[in-house]
Order: sequence, then structure tokens, then C-alpha cells
Amino acid sequence: MKHALRATATAVAVAVLVPFLAGAAVAAPTSIGPDGGIAGAAWAATQDSAQRYPNIHITWDVPITMSDGTVLKGNVYRPADASGRPIDDPTPTVVNLTPYTKLVSNLADHAQSIPGLSDALIELLRQIDMSGTPLSGVTDLTKAFGGGELRNFTVDRQLIRSGYSQLVVDVRGTGFSQGVWDMLRQREQRDTVEVIDWASRQPWSNGRIGMNGISYSGINQVQAAEKRPPALQAIFPVVPGSDLVNDVLAPGGGFGFTFIPLWLTAVNGLKLIPDLASVVDGRLDTTWLADRARDPLTFMDVLLNVYTTARIEDLDPRAKELLTAGSAPRQGWLGDPGQIRTPTFVTGGWHDLFTYSESKIYQEIPLPPGRKQLLMGNTYHVNSGNEYGKPGLPPRLDVLQRAWFDKWLKGIDNGIDRYGPITLRQQGGGWITTDSFAAPTDEAGPREAVHRRMYLSATASGTANSRHDGSLTADANDDTERLTVAPGLTGLCSNDAAQGSAGVLSVIDGCAKDSRIQELDGLTFTSAPVAEPTTLSGRIAVRLNTVQDAADGYWVVTVNDVAPDGRSGVLSSGQLMASLRAIDDANSSKSADGDYTDPRPFTSLDRRQPTVPGEATTLDIALPATEAILQPGHRLRVDVYAGNFPKGLPILPMLIDTGLRPQHVQLDPDRPSFVNVPVRGDPGW
Repeated sequence: MKHALRATATAVAVAVLVPFLAGAAVAAPTSIGPDGGIAGAAWAATQDSAQRYPNIHITWDVPITMSDGTVLKGNVYRPADASGRPIDDPTPTVVNLTPYTKLVSNLADHAQSIPGLSDALIELLRQIDMSGTPLSGVTDLTKAFGGGELRNFTVDRQLIRSGYSQLVVDVRGTGFSQGVWDMLRQREQRDTVEVIDWASRQPWSNGRIGMNGISYSGINQVQAAEKRPPALQAIFPVVPGSDLVNDVLAPGGGFGFTFIPLWLTAVNGLKLIPDLASVVDGRLDTTWLADRARDPLTFMDVLLNVYTTARIEDLDPRAKELLTAGSAPRQGWLGDPGQIRTPTFVTGGWHDLFTYSESKIYQEIPLPPGRKQLLMGNTYHVNSGNEYGKPGLPPRLDVLQRAWFDKWLKGIDNGIDRYGPITLRQQGGGWITTDSFAAPTDEAGPREAVHRRMYLSATASGTANSRHDGSLTADANDDTERLTVAPGLTGLCSNDAAQGSAGVLSVIDGCAKDSRIQELDGLTFTSAPVAEPTTLSGRIAVRLNTVQDAADGYWVVTVNDVAPDGRSGVLSSGQLMASLRAIDDANSSKSADGDYTDPRPFTSLDRRQPTVPGEATTLDIALPATEAILQPGHRLRVDVYAGNFPKGLPILPMLIDTGLRPQHVQLDPDRPSFVNVPVRGDPGW
């Protein structure tokens, strides 16, 4: 059956593409549904068929001199003829800037270059299926590797053989490039614009530049597009971010304790690997060596400082800058997607490290739908594209990327601009396409979700084993109980732990896909079961009336889908330090009734307001947008915790201020606690 479907798709694609390639005037194939319909089959056949050029020519470690004299190193991949000689015709060029060294790209590329090995590995990964076992998350990872993710991360040989050049560059201070690592800040952003300009002027380039890459390289693309370099014609960022402090460094003030230290260690370790070939033949770049010697462990000293310094005023000035809104380093990390005019295809995931930013990047780009696209899977950071290439499922990431570049860099009318424009994997359902999602305010129309309050109540729901099993009610209630929650360690087995590990811990289903262990240390508030399929679509905010026993508190909330068998799956998660509760209204949004839908905190030390022990403090906590469907019999639940270890851990001065003391939700009809949730359908609440 698999081969029959593949043959049918290829035949359809050939029927569609042959007249076009022959010069006949034909309309682009129609793109319908998450899989793209006929157009999607054509894109896959185009990517998987034999390409125009049989070989690839690689020029290693090409020096690219920046305006300040720093030399970056890049590998240039070009189409080549049967003899291996690069073609003479200039081609569109795809640029990827990476901090993980070109060595990683080289290793992955060499695996692809061995005839049959790449296909064999992908097929082997496809055969690994642990669905229905406690480790079914392993299958999500292996499917991602077979879903085009590696080609987006490294080098896509099919893309190059079809008539593109690719340039992979080590960002300054990493790999074989000179300089000090600037980690996505102003100097590195300027470098990216200069690399784009350099590439556009090379004889092998026709001046039309695209960008690709995952995570760091995705952020780099968004930053570059905001600068509007003339040669940049299309970007395809996979799991990018835009507000890096609130995305991953210290969301809500809770420092990214799992991901950040491990990530910094990896990048700093990789950047110390020298160009061994130059060492052997006596050409070691002494400037590179001196740069590494003067800054061997970029930002690691800052990380150590925030966990060894007891008072805010004694923090390293660089740490203070990163945690102070408006500072130059902080501004360098704060994107402005509203400046982008480049066709942009954003791929993200509901449990990604940068979930909050991904839909906002799409929303803020002032381009018509089609010239901007959003695809959100039910995925973590490392397993993007784990559902692909079958009827009803989106095409592989490399297939979508190829179609995107063919459209905007080669001018091929292949229908990709009529895909989506928003393609979403509903949590609890399947894939859908829509033209509106997570807009800043409620919009009129029968398809739009409308925000509504669900109130926290002390009345037992009878559905949870937690520190307190409460309810969610559609109407305000008169409850006045004080519900206490204390820091615990059940977060070690949680969806947040899986998210904070970039998805590595998602292989453990009993933790990543079921919150019942974590809920032992939390407060739970659960609704009545829904009467009919009910969609949650958009941004979520939780308001808590809290009482601290110390000068600060660390609050974590999740919104969950509770199945009839008791399984409690996280749909979205947010966190906030009580002392950082000041909301940046200029960058927040509210629903029609005036309640926050996206209460964005300043997360800034100069806005810090210690709490008064024993006094009530109102907190508005933002949760990333989601798309989910509660099936009949399922319930909505809000979980409340007093910590988020190991995903998040406050810096030492704030941790001391919490005293690791118990925290309280004070139910009060005059200061109600509630979740503001976007609902479409009639749940019967």
C-alpha cells in the first residue's frame, strides 16, 4: 500500500509539473488541507525525485571578513556535474549561521553523501515504533529525524542538486570563526547581514538569498529579516524565538535551569575544537587561538554568578543587564517581527522552548497570509516534524522548505503560498488548517474562539489526587478558603521537565504526557466534563489571588486536558515570580471584557516589587497560545504549583527571598481567581 500511494503521488506530481517545466501555461496545483492535497504530493515528488545535477562540490572554510576585521569561516556547497566540477551558472543561495560548528553539519552531510545510507537510516528510524508503551516518546524522536528535520538543521543535498548553493557559517566566536561569541546580540546580527550581502555578491550566487536552520539558526533568521537586507528573499525558521529572556532564559523570572547550563556547556565545548587540518599543516589561525584563550567559557561566569550571589545589588553587572528591560544587551535579544517584509514560514511546537514567540512572530509580521505561514505540531524542541508525509499529515519539513524556496527564490508557482496559511495539530485531535489563530483580541465570526472566565473553587471535583482537589466553575462563587501549596520535587516527572530538556525527557510518557505524579505536589481545579467537542484556541491567562509567607513566591500554572480514565495532559504552561508581577500593558493583550489574554511581565529587576508576607497579591500569569480539542467526557483542569524544578529555578537572591516557604491561593469573591480561556463550542458548563 505504501508503495502504491507513493507511486500515485509521483504520477500526480509528474502530470502537474511536466507541462510547467515544458513551458506550458498551467495554473499552480491546488493546495488543500494539512497535507497540501495535489500540491503537497507534487512538492514531495519534486524533492524526492532525481535532481538536475548529479553531484555536490564543497569549498571548505572560506574566509568571510566582517566590517571590524573579524574573519568568519563558511563552507560553500554548490551543484556539480558528473565529474564533480561546480556548475558555472549562478544559483539562489541558502545561508545558515550556526554556533554548533560546521563539523556537525559536515558529519550529517557525509552520512547523506554515502549512496543509500541516508535513505536506509531514515527507513530504519521509521521502523522504530514504541507506540502504546511507556516509552512511546522515543517514536516521536525517531519520526522527527525521518521527517526532514536533519536536512533543515544541516545540509539538504537534494536542495543543492536541484540548483541551489548553500553556505554554512560558524557565527563569530564559535567553530573555526574568529572573535568572541556574541550570542544573538547586536554584533552577531550585524555579521549576519554582512554575510548575506557577501553571499549575494559571489559569482556562484544570483543574488537571491534564503535562510534556513533550526533553533539558534531559526532565531538568527528572524533577527536578520527584521533588518531587511535587500538580498534576503525568503526564510524558513524552525522553532525560532523572538523574546529570548521571556522565552527561555528566565520566563516569568524563573531561570531556565535545565536547558541553559547544558546548552552553554555544549556550545562552549564545541567552539574549542580547533581546525585539525590547519594544525597538521602548520596553518593554525593564531587569532582564533587568542580569541578562544581570552574568552573560553562565554557567559558561563554570568551563570555561576547568579547562583552564587546572595543579593541583587551584588550581581555581576552583565547579569543585571540581561535581567533589566531596556538595557542594551536585553534589547539585542528582543525581536521586532513587525519589521519583517521577507516571506517567512515559521515551524513550532506546543511544547517547544519558544512556544510563546512562535505564533506571535507569525501574527506580528505585516504580510498577507500565504507570504507568511505558521505550522505548529504537538512537539518539543528536538522532535519537530514527527508527523509527516502521509495523507492528512503535513509534508516533511524538507519538502515544505524546498517548496518555499522554489516559490520565493526561483519564482515557481507551485501553490505553497496557498498552503495553510496556519496549519495546526490540535492537542487531543488531528491536523487542521485555518486563517486565524491567537489574534491579539477576540474577533467576530462563528469560527473564532471567545475568551471566558472559569473560576477556581475549593469544592472537590472528585477527579484528582493532589494537595487540594478543587473545581472550575462557570459562574463566580463565594468560596473564601486559603489553599496552601509548597515547593516539591514532583516536577522532576512532568511535562515542564520534558520541555526544559528540549524534549529529551519526553520519551517518558508517564511524566511528559500525564501530570498525575506532578499533581501530588499541586493544587488542582477541574471542570465538569464537556458535553460536546470543545475547542480551546488561542492565548490563555490565569489570575491568582495569592498570599506569600515570604518576600517572594514562585508560581507555576498549567492548563490540562483530563481524560475519563484520569490521564491529565498539559496543554500549556506558564510561570511567574511574584516580585516580577508588574505587567507591560503596551505589549499585552486583553479580551473584550477587559481581562488579560496575554499579560506580558516586564521581567525586569528595576520593576521588582517584593511581596509583603501575609498580604494578598494579585498575579496575572501568561500561558502560550494553544490549539486543543476537549472530546466529550473530557474535563478542563488548572494546576497550580509553588516551583518548577528542574525546568526553572530562580536566581539565588530571589530563591532566598522565597525562603522555599509555602504559598497560598486565597479564594475571595471580591478578588476572584480564574483562568481566562478561549473557547469555541458549547461545553455545557
